[in-house]
Formats: sequence, C-alpha cells, structure tokens
Amino acid sequence: MVKLTMIARVTDGLPLAEGLDDGRDMQDAEFYKQQVKALFKNLSRGQNEASRMSIETGPYVFHYIIEGRVCYLTMCDRAYPKKLAFQYLEDLKNEFERGYENQIETAARPYAFIKFDTFIQRTKKLYQDTRTQRNISKLNDELYEVHQIMTRNVQEVLGVGEKLDQVSQMSSRLTSDTRVYADKARDLNRQALIKKWAPVAIVLGVVIVLFWLKGKIW
Repeated sequence: MVKLTMIARVTDGLPLAEGLDDGRDMQDAEFYKQQVKALFKNLSRGQNEASRMSIETGPYVFHYIIEGRVCYLTMCDRAYPKKLAFQYLEDLKNEFERGYENQIETAARPYAFIKFDTFIQRTKKLYQDTRTQRNISKLNDELYEVHQIMTRNVQEVLGVGEKLDQVSQMSSRLTSDTRVYADKARDLNRQALIKKWAPVAIVLGVVIVLFWLKGKIW
C-alpha cells in the first residue's frame, strides 16, 4: 500500500509537491517524512547517483526515480510489489513533466506545485489494491522489469550524510571553543597585568597623596 509520495528538485532538495492526505493513518508519518527530506538533501550533494533505487526503512520501503532535475519518491509497505511502486512513480513523472517541466528550474518556494496533489491522490487510488485486473496486468507486464533496481538500507544511505553533518557540527563546536578559549586567555592576561602593576599603582598613589598633603601643610 502506498503511504507517502513526495517530489523534489534534485539540485537543491527543494520539495515541489507531495500527497497532502498521505500519512494520516500513520502515527510516525513525520519521522519518515524527515527521512525523505534527509534523502533529498543527500541527493542534492550527489551522494546517490542511481536513477532508480529502493531503500528499506523499518516496515516500509522508499522507492524513487530521478529523471532530469526531479526526484519522484514514494513509501510503501514492504509487501507492496516493487513493480507497481515504480510504475506508479512513472505515471507521476510523466504527468508532472507534462504540466511543469518548464517551471521546475525557476521554482523558488517549497511546494510550488502543490496542486499536483490532485493527480497524486487520483493515481494512488488506482494502485492501492494490488488485486484489481489493472494492477495484475501491470505485474505481468514483462516489458517493465525492476530486477536490476538496487535495494539498500536507510542507515547505509543516510549514513554518509550523517557523517558529513557530524563533521560540520564538530567544526562549528571547535570554532566556538576556540573563541571561548581566546576570551579566557584575554581575561587571564588582564588579570595578570592587574596583579603585576596594582601594587606599583598603589605605592605611587600613596606617594602622590603624601606630597599633596605635605604641600597643603607647608
């Protein structure tokens, strides 16, 4: 069963459209949507160059197609036929290209093509029941094969991005720590100067006061 559907621009990971009703029957839908966004982020870095891939995550599987500058992704139950999932994505891709191909590069805000949800919902209904004659025919279609499409684990795919994020975070922490140490060093130097010259300043102050008093008396 199709659970989530999201479409994004590969060059920068900008989400372009998604199924608005998707995930309403899932308590952890937001968790998986965050994984999808992390995957789009990785794709924008060029870390996964396969144009078609399946990625296992918990009881579900992400399936995606990259065509030109766009990634079409859906999340299905593990038991859902892989062939149907990719044919569903092909239908989305063909319609999206027909309607928005010339606007993809200029889209400047997230979900610029949110109206595409109407087509997503209509198409998803056609693919929900794997036992319909239509879907059985698609499963038996020998012209569309998915055996060569790689299947990986989500930790393996997102791990590269997580490591890069960790390096970035470590770099930020080191920069912050360096500033803290520099501030502490300046404070210590200031305190050392005060300790060194404070007695001299006190003595000079006493001498000046004495001379001033002496002048007043005489």
